[in-house]
Amino acid sequence: MIYTSARAAIVSALAADAIDNTSKQAWQKLYRAGHDDGHDPATLSGVSHGTLSRTDVDCWVHARLHSLLKPRHWDVLVGKYSTARERKKASIQALIPLVATPAPRQFLGMAVYTWAIPKLAGVEGKRSSDVIVLESWFYDMNNWGDGGRPEQTRRRWRLGIRSVLEEMLKEAEQAAEQILLAEGLLLESAA
Repeated sequence: MIYTSARAAIVSALAADAIDNTSKQAWQKLYRAGHDDGHDPATLSGVSHGTLSRTDVDCWVHARLHSLLKPRHWDVLVGKYSTARERKKASIQALIPLVATPAPRQFLGMAVYTWAIPKLAGVEGKRSSDVIVLESWFYDMNNWGDGGRPEQTRRRWRLGIRSVLEEMLKEAEQAAEQILLAEGLLLESAA
């Protein structure tokens, strides 16, 4: 399987991590109807020789990126692109101490969370879908515990924090792209 871009591979791999496969029993994945013993001789653990499903490749890419990327690169990718709530939260928490800023810690934490989970148009608070959304009050800088600083200062802090995070994200995507190119998984490396 070939991905069109590094970002597409990253998003797809992180989405595969959130897939819940607990509904199937192990024997159900191995069983093949119509064969004498219930097993298809052309398959190994439910995957045909020479072919892998998109989910299998996405899971492999996930494992490869996780093992080869620096922890801060992995955390910024998971914090920005993952749909797995607990993993996303853990990665966001890991990013907070990596950002140098004169802003108070609570302000920094809120700024990192709102960068990783931006406000979606027309969405207020929680949704019934799996989209991760923060409460609407979370996006108001007046609630970020800034100690009564002027709005201009708070905006400058927020801009600085976001600039650092965007630079970290850019570095992480470039590092992931190099791994994907080396593995021959990007469209440009296949040509």
